[in-house]
Amino acid sequence: MTELRLWRQFVVLAEELHFGRAAARLHMTQPPLTQAIQGLERSLGVPLFARTRRSVVLTPAGLALLPAVRRLLAAAEALPQVAQAAAAGLAGQLRLAFVSSVAYGPLPEWLRSFRQAHPDVALQLREATLDVQLAAFDADEIDAGFILHAPGAVPPGFAAWAALTEPLVMALPASHPAAALAVLHLADVAAEPLVIFPRQIAPSLYDAVLAAYRAQGATPQIAQEAIQMQTIVNLVSAGMGLAWVPEAVTRLQRPGVVYRPVADAAPTCQTSLVWRDQAPPVVQRFVAHVQTQAALAGAATISSLMPAQPAPGA
Repeated sequence: MTELRLWRQFVVLAEELHFGRAAARLHMTQPPLTQAIQGLERSLGVPLFARTRRSVVLTPAGLALLPAVRRLLAAAEALPQVAQAAAAGLAGQLRLAFVSSVAYGPLPEWLRSFRQAHPDVALQLREATLDVQLAAFDADEIDAGFILHAPGAVPPGFAAWAALTEPLVMALPASHPAAALAVLHLADVAAEPLVIFPRQIAPSLYDAVLAAYRAQGATPQIAQEAIQMQTIVNLVSAGMGLAWVPEAVTRLQRPGVVYRPVADAAPTCQTSLVWRDQAPPVVQRFVAHVQTQAALAGAATISSLMPAQPAPGA
């Protein structure tokens, strides 16, 4: 491997085309520079300069090499800034997993604004349920993840931020008699077949749904299990049953499906961003960004709900 020092000497001589002036720029005497260039040419096996008593010119090999060497030196000079940016979480890679439901909520806007604010961070996104994310954390395949769970049921061993708390609502076929109601009661649909996610992908939320039925003296009639929210809604459209889905999923408009709130016993779900305590700085940068974005969105919502104030003197 040729030292960067030799490449710098090559570039200065290529710019000056005079050993004396190049040596002065490099704060060295001419003989060591001559020896260094000769050694560089020997290591490459080609002459880089054609020398006469009156002139020094680049050979075709030297001309071809010069732009690449300048890029090499520029990249080497940028290395401290790259390291400092990575240490500050301003550059590098963020491997982020997410459950499908958050994609119907604020996640797309958070990702767009984060990428705009941090263009040197490469986002590697992966849609994954809780069980898959836990395995990915253990295998060091992801740095952070948005998970879906019952409130307060974040898996142990993680730092967490509650990004979104919302009720579950009922998705049902538009042709179902209960679709005519603006608000459902669990008693209206407790005996209906249910399309639900498997327990292993969100155990706390699965248990909360079953507890809501038991509190009403009912037992859910599970007709079908599906992992992705989009698949669950599609199965509802096909008449396979009703389904509990996070309120954010109501943005997924599927022909033949309507969403209704359930007045009594509707479980609440929480979407949390989780990460390990020893996560890289870019994770902390992402956490701070989404927290700020959520706070700004909350402030904007409160402002929009406040009544207009009369003008002074009105």
